[in-house]
Amino acid sequence: MSKPHKSKIGGQALIEGIMMKGVYKTAMACRLPDGTIDLEVWDDNNGKDAPWYKKTPLIRGSFNFISSLITGYKCLMKSAEKQMTDEDEEEEMSKFEQWLNDKLGEKLMTVITTIAMVLGLVMSLFLFKFIPTVITKPLADADMHILRTAVEGVLKIIIFIAYLALTSKMKDIRRTYEYHGAEHKTIACHEAHEELTVENVRKHSRFHPRCGTSFLLITLFTSIFVFCFIPSFDALSKTAKIFARLGLQVLLLPLIIGISYEIIRFAGRVDNKFTRIISAPGLKLQHLTTREPDDSQIEVAIAAMKPCIPENMEEDNW
Repeated sequence: MSKPHKSKIGGQALIEGIMMKGVYKTAMACRLPDGTIDLEVWDDNNGKDAPWYKKTPLIRGSFNFISSLITGYKCLMKSAEKQMTDEDEEEEMSKFEQWLNDKLGEKLMTVITTIAMVLGLVMSLFLFKFIPTVITKPLADADMHILRTAVEGVLKIIIFIAYLALTSKMKDIRRTYEYHGAEHKTIACHEAHEELTVENVRKHSRFHPRCGTSFLLITLFTSIFVFCFIPSFDALSKTAKIFARLGLQVLLLPLIIGISYEIIRFAGRVDNKFTRIISAPGLKLQHLTTREPDDSQIEVAIAAMKPCIPENMEEDNW
């Protein structure tokens, strides 16, 4: 086991915590306000006995992506709840908060998270669809279909990077990015077959080719290429063109995600000149989405990592 391997274990930074997803287990570790580490572990199935749609190339990308989004969002909300102290819970509610609590009771958190998801979706559509569409409208009027698609894609990448750069300046987000760095360093330590100690983890890089940030960037690049093949719908009216183009883009999303997933799998499994070129933009972008963690954050990452390591290391090969 002296030769480094590519692990299947992946993770996500949370609020004062980290979620790790392994072959048979998923774990979530959070640093509580009292300084202790809270750990939750549950069964998962990402190994050889996983459903066919989680193993079939191109198809597995969309299913694994959606599954990761759902699990990640639930863990993120749960990690936020764990930061609530008794003093926070005992703090006197405003009249509006009391009314909401009386009307909704235990459903209050579900309603709040649903509203947050809807607002997030609206914001995403505004940033990544409405703004690029408005800016590139002159190209559409001039029937420059391929150029418009390319310019739209570049604008989406610029908006994405600008968004990450701005949010990285926020104190709470910056701390989450430190946990993101701890997640990457811990996975790298495991892949090097080193004992998971703070000292060993600390010396590893916080940049990893198999990262969600890199995946999103690859997805944006892939969408530019795929959308160039969308027909221009010249026979339709301008309004019909917009809806036909948008509808086809939505229908092609599973294919784009599937292709991007296979690319990042390949880049995470194989180390050669070609994959280093593929991984380079994502690794550069991780300068924004990761920060060097402190020892307490590394401890949380190690706590989340250990339950996810299978007994048979051969099953952990990416």
